[in-house]
Amino acid sequence: MGVVIDYQIIKSIGSSGQISLGKEFAGRQVLVESPEPGVWVIRTATVIPDNEKWLHTPSLKKDLTAALAWAQKTPAKASDLSKLKMAKAHGTKRKA
Repeated sequence: MGVVIDYQIIKSIGSSGQISLGKEFAGRQVLVESPEPGVWVIRTATVIPDNEKWLHTPSLKKDLTAALAWAQKTPAKASDLSKLKMAKAHGTKRKA
């Protein structure tokens, strides 16, 4: 079971309508929900821009996991650049 943190703090809303949550949250994005008038639920959040959503799809996660597993079990070796240039020039695929 995880750690349960449940506490209440009294804060005042400033004349500009702002509430300070503390420096540990500075710069963070939050979701503010209002399930009923006078009740707010504030949760820290990570927002993913629309043009980066594809990075978080299950199929990409599967491909990335496979690529990382391959990289861990396949030792690095020096490339022969002359062979790569020749393969590119002739349109041949190189072996993995």
